[in-house]
Amino acid sequence: MRSYGPNFRRSHPFIRLLVALVVGILVQRYIDLPLALIAIILLIAIAGWLFIRFATIQHKFRWRWIGGISIFLCLFAAGAVLVYTKDIRHRSAWIGYQLNANLLLVTVNEPLTAKARSFKTTALVKAVYVNRKWEPVTGTLLVYFARPSVSGRLHSDTFPLVQYGSRLVIRKPLQQILGPGNPGAFDYGKYCAAQNIYHQVYLQPKDYLLLPGPDANNFTAGLLNVRDRVLSTLRQFIPGEKEAGVAEALLIGYRNDLDKELVQAYSNTGVVHIIAISGLHLGMIYGLLVALFKPFRRFRGSKLVKPVFILAVLWGFSLLTGAAASILRSAVMFSFIVIGESLGRKTRIYNTLAASAFCLLVYDPGMLWDVGFQLSYAAVLSIIIFMKPIYRQIYCRNKILNMVWELNSITLAAQILTLPLLLFYFHQFPNLFLFTNFIAVPLSGFILYGELILLLVTQIPFINNLAGMCSAFLIRQMDGVIERTDRLPFGATVNIPFILSQAILLYAGISLLAWWIFQKNKPALLGGCFIILLLIATHSVTTIQQKRQRLLLVYNIPKQSAMDIIEGKQYNFYGDTGLLRNRSLQNFHLQPARILYGVAGRCSAASVPPSRPLRTGHTTILLVDPAFHLPRTRLHADLVVFSHRPRLSVPQLAAVIDCPQYVFDSSNPLWKIREWKKQADSLHLRHHSVPEQGAFQMAL
Repeated sequence: MRSYGPNFRRSHPFIRLLVALVVGILVQRYIDLPLALIAIILLIAIAGWLFIRFATIQHKFRWRWIGGISIFLCLFAAGAVLVYTKDIRHRSAWIGYQLNANLLLVTVNEPLTAKARSFKTTALVKAVYVNRKWEPVTGTLLVYFARPSVSGRLHSDTFPLVQYGSRLVIRKPLQQILGPGNPGAFDYGKYCAAQNIYHQVYLQPKDYLLLPGPDANNFTAGLLNVRDRVLSTLRQFIPGEKEAGVAEALLIGYRNDLDKELVQAYSNTGVVHIIAISGLHLGMIYGLLVALFKPFRRFRGSKLVKPVFILAVLWGFSLLTGAAASILRSAVMFSFIVIGESLGRKTRIYNTLAASAFCLLVYDPGMLWDVGFQLSYAAVLSIIIFMKPIYRQIYCRNKILNMVWELNSITLAAQILTLPLLLFYFHQFPNLFLFTNFIAVPLSGFILYGELILLLVTQIPFINNLAGMCSAFLIRQMDGVIERTDRLPFGATVNIPFILSQAILLYAGISLLAWWIFQKNKPALLGGCFIILLLIATHSVTTIQQKRQRLLLVYNIPKQSAMDIIEGKQYNFYGDTGLLRNRSLQNFHLQPARILYGVAGRCSAASVPPSRPLRTGHTTILLVDPAFHLPRTRLHADLVVFSHRPRLSVPQLAAVIDCPQYVFDSSNPLWKIREWKKQADSLHLRHHSVPEQGAFQMAL
């Protein structure tokens, strides 16, 4: 049993350093301290350190706590400075201050990704044309290129070839990336802001000019070239589009060819980490490299060649996969282990884990809000803490059964500290995660090694086809197990309402109960039980409030009309029937709000006849679409919703409808909505533009 007393704290210094750095990052992110105040905090820290440095021995012992506070304040200030300097909005040359420019010079920063109606990429802004001259600026944009009408390919007469490093002159105004358009939805604007991306632009071929001569980083271009060759090899030798997509995701994290329904099945069954490149893959490669070097350990040169080669392969693989937070964590952690072993020093796992997080946050403090970063560290820390206590509960003499139980112990341990994050971010729990991980994790290891062998034997006839067919067969078996498990009615508990405060309470409860289990501390048991009861109480209060709620939601779904009337824990849907057949649109736009408000079931779903007002309680709602006809007698309504561009003006409707509030949903074009808004303003009527202001909510 590990001891977590004073000796533990002294032997793991990076834990305390990491805590101070994280506190500084969090405070700066949510409070935004001015640079002058950060400088004052840093000066206080330096003064405290100088006092301890030059004090007498007696004073050093008496005031030794000042040294600890000084180090904490120094790292706190460092975390705040990192966030301040990483925020591009604090730079005078930021593109956000030059939005009135007519022309922009940009460089495409990554390969294009195919979407349903466009190609997406990011671009670095180099300069803007203002006052008849080019001014240097900085910033990153999301760029969407309209899909060409000819076969959907980039290579066409009407669509110039755009790739990584291409230089473009853009002559179209930028648009701000907005926050979530619907309650509870993923905040894409916040996600992009964490990467210092605040603007986007949608381009037709006439909106930009492709300049000759690329502006590409040779190292990045080389990595992309290697990635393209790997993808080409996998697509050539692994039969089946579905299987090739899984192979690409499993080996190098390329997910653009993955089947969406298959990804959802992996998520529902708790094995999405297999196709989301993570430390599991790097650990498999590290284990393979260590095994390959075992026969050469007697040679003198192996002590130097082994760590250099292993580090080169691990970091090369990490960069090739796009350097995601989870893979970087593993790369840094394995680097510490390899370097420590080469120097003959034993590494401490907690200190190594904290050191890797410290290094990554110094490199990019925004990783702290990356879901992959959080899940990765939570899973590893959970395995370190809980795996051995769980494993010791059952003793198996049989080696095979013992190996099975050890694998299940790792899976069970990983779930403990990742559970609050899974409930908070994904609102679901895979009930059969033990079964699916037991099958999928070993299979994914064989598939990964099979793909590596395929890359080595690409030029050898027959063997390359055999390696590809074997990998495809294993992928097909793994997909079959996952999909069949996903179809089971009890495979996952979904739509779990869970908010941030509940996640924090759950972590507090887990920590106190773990302290009681490991240290037999009775106050910790009482505290843990109190936290769990408090969590149950907050959930009960929320449930009672949800049973009494009456709410109208007009959703923000591009080119769609959708509305929910929520009564208690049930809802009625009114809108386009095509949404009822599109599971992807429902999961992305509708389901988050229903989870947020604790909606459990649907009363009905229909398209309301526009000629008949919708009445719910004391509220009357009038839906106006192209088939709507003006009534002959004057009517009263509490809300009028325009959808699908009706051929009516606001004054025409106001002449026969007495209504204080107008809503223009996302099925209407923006130019028409702006015309209606001007008409409503002239009549002093309240109005809400769903595509511009987000979903409309009204208590009933």
